[in-house]
Amino acid sequence: MSGAVVAIGNFDGVHRGHRAVLAQARRLAGPSAHKVVALTFDPHPTRVLGRTPPPQLSTLERRVELLLAHGADEVVVEPFTTELAAFTPERFARELLSARLHARAVVVGEGFRFGAKRAGDFSRLEALGAELGFVACAAEVAGDDDGPFSSTRVRQAVARGDVVEAARVLGRLHELSGTVVHGDHLGRTLGFPTANLDGVVEALPLHGVYAVVAAGPQGERWTGVLNVGVRPTVDGAKLRVEAHLFDVDVDLYGARVRVGLVAHLRPERRFGGLDALKAQIAQDAQDARQALAASPSSVAAFGANKIE
Repeated sequence: MSGAVVAIGNFDGVHRGHRAVLAQARRLAGPSAHKVVALTFDPHPTRVLGRTPPPQLSTLERRVELLLAHGADEVVVEPFTTELAAFTPERFARELLSARLHARAVVVGEGFRFGAKRAGDFSRLEALGAELGFVACAAEVAGDDDGPFSSTRVRQAVARGDVVEAARVLGRLHELSGTVVHGDHLGRTLGFPTANLDGVVEALPLHGVYAVVAAGPQGERWTGVLNVGVRPTVDGAKLRVEAHLFDVDVDLYGARVRVGLVAHLRPERRFGGLDALKAQIAQDAQDARQALAASPSSVAAFGANKIE
């Protein structure tokens, strides 16, 4: 029988909880002809509704890539507009889930609400499904001793610089991505050239220094040390995300680079001058190499969408 098992969510970060939802959808699809469709929205609904959205864990492109890697046969990115926000629960179910996506089962998370003014709840979805020919399923909650896996837990961990905890909840490293642009070349002057990432939209960690693994535009893999902050020793004004990549001598200007945060090495601090800063950068690089050597599975899994 044709049709789709539709998993609905924002799926920001595609963390271990989201993956459990996709796995449940896959089980529901079973050996039938049903395909698994992940239905997500862009931009974040809160932005359209005039509220401040939460910090973003992944770009839309990366979200789609991860959803496809973890069980979805297709990803539908529905533009979240004021018109969609005004849909009644009935219109949402009839036009989007039934007519367009041909849903035979719909999997939603705990507390799912839909339709204008959040009028629809799970009971309403069940009733509409009975009318329209799909089954509504409550997603199984995945978590650990600290509670359910959630995007909020990841954001909180990232904000305090606990990238190990963030990776544990995500099931992969938290990533930052941007285009390499010219800076003031101070790093090169100090003997540690950096790739300055512009246009980073993912949630930034606590200002400080991190051991990282990086991916280049052609699938290259490097390791390095990343600084996130305002460089208080030099100017203390502009926020910068800059990575010193180990043993790399290529022109990356204009290239898209993605870095995965492996370990937090130290917080941002002011030094007495450039000589002291240079000595600390050398120490940071050494500490980063040691941290990376101590986390071989995280480094090896980068780009494979999981941490064993």
